Amino acid sequence: RAQAALAAEPRSIPRVIALGVAQSGARQFREAIETFTRGLVIAPDDAMLYRWRGHRHLSLREFARARADLLRGYQLDSTNYGILFHLGVLDFVEGDFNGAARMFTRAQPRAPDGGELAGSTDWLWMSLARAGRSVEARAMLARRPDTLPAPPGYAYVSRLKLYRGELTPETLISASDTADVQVATLNFGLGNWHLVRGDTVRAKAAFERAVRSGGWPGFGFIAAEADL
Repeated sequence: RAQAALAAEPRSIPRVIALGVAQSGARQFREAIETFTRGLVIAPDDAMLYRWRGHRHLSLREFARARADLLRGYQLDSTNYGILFHLGVLDFVEGDFNGAARMFTRAQPRAPDGGELAGSTDWLWMSLARAGRSVEARAMLARRPDTLPAPPGYAYVSRLKLYRGELTPETLISASDTADVQVATLNFGLGNWHLVRGDTVRAKAAFERAVRSGGWPGFGFIAAEADL
């Protein structure tokens, strides 16, 4: 349907993005990159095209290309939530935890919904904790900025409950958590929680479970790869 819609209106940037997003949903990331590149020929200064293409380069571990696209998008629109969030993930994966914290701090108040707000809050906590700024991390959680409702069973909501002591490591992952990206996301959060508490043995075990999940497009999978 997305292909047919774009064929009917080939210069429509919303339809270009819709096709690229549909391809991404089918894990056709290289095809999505080609689609967003086609869009940039039409609209070379469209920040959302750089946001989406940068995201897909990140999914494929093409970090230099991801950074180039996201930084170009940032030059065009420094308030774009997706650009800020994905720059934060990229900084985190590459070990720049202070840089990641800056990006997630800027992204957090711009989150468009409860799921994204939980995500940026989670990554901000992880970034601050990994940067050795545990006092700031705890204070941020105590303010409870993640007040918007998120989808049931959302992995970031569960991870935030772990950080706040509302879930234990044993209850973080439930029997219903079977999707590959969900398993990777939860296990990376668990491993990172162990790591910042100084337990490298349990951290490594959780990271290994994350990369055994099969959910390779997930940021938790990518971050677990980097930490391992």
